[in-house]
Amino acid sequence: MALLRALFDVILPVVLVAGVGAVLARRFTLDRATITKIALNALTPALALQTVLTTKVSGTVGIRLALGFVALTVLAAGLGWLGTIGSPGRTRRSAAVAVAIGNNGNMGLPIGLFALGQEGLDQSVLIFVLSVVMTFLLAPALYGAHEGWRGAVWNVLRLPTIWAIAIGLGIRVTHVTLPTGVSRGIELLSAATLPMILLTLGIQLGMTGRVRVTRPVLTASMLRVLVLPALAIPLGLAIGLRGVPLQAFVLSSAMPTAVNAFILATEYDGDVEFVAHTVTVSTLLSFVTAGVTTALLPWTGGLG
Repeated sequence: MALLRALFDVILPVVLVAGVGAVLARRFTLDRATITKIALNALTPALALQTVLTTKVSGTVGIRLALGFVALTVLAAGLGWLGTIGSPGRTRRSAAVAVAIGNNGNMGLPIGLFALGQEGLDQSVLIFVLSVVMTFLLAPALYGAHEGWRGAVWNVLRLPTIWAIAIGLGIRVTHVTLPTGVSRGIELLSAATLPMILLTLGIQLGMTGRVRVTRPVLTASMLRVLVLPALAIPLGLAIGLRGVPLQAFVLSSAMPTAVNAFILATEYDGDVEFVAHTVTVSTLLSFVTAGVTTALLPWTGGLG
């Protein structure tokens, strides 16, 4: 019963909105790059800013979430590398990135809201920001990019979401009150974020061609959506997470491989075909596994 409720109340809204995006992508010629830029450079920063201005997440919880997320991401990369032993080095590096980088934006944010309410969304936004930072720091290192640490740091600093968070923290520290019109504008952009990023996810799936489910693709997908949630529970407990923070942390670990993994594979000469298929397969699997994880959240929240 709990599983059915999770599937219908949490996963079904995600599938419906993403499904609209997939249908649109099949029927019309859409500029996916433009849509992604709008979500990444306008809507997501607004959501991050609004969250920082209104969140009740404590500094202690934020630090624990950050430590847990970094540890789980590094562990995931190692599992991706070890799980594809026997594959070419290019594929193994791509598997490490595909398992490590979860879709904490397009799927993590709306599922966090539907499953855990506003408190869960606040923590999901923090996890999303952490995932963005780790993506642009870890992936170049795993692919052996020649930009060095300065290039990786520069890629992070170029992200509008990082600056939105910095501005939000500055406003909170200085107790500045924003004009009503500015606040309402931020709220409007923030409210548009979740529908837009779900449509973007659907458009990505709709533009995907025939999927090849090879052993490395299935291995990476299963590691991403099945193994990581199981590992996240003891890891979260070990670093002191309890209640909703632990639930948000575990839920985020059940998200599929992010589309950014495909973009990075293209940029750094990874196994693009492998990553593209892993994104699709892990996303389809996650509609079920994320539902199971959601159904277990009441039990997870009672641990410790």
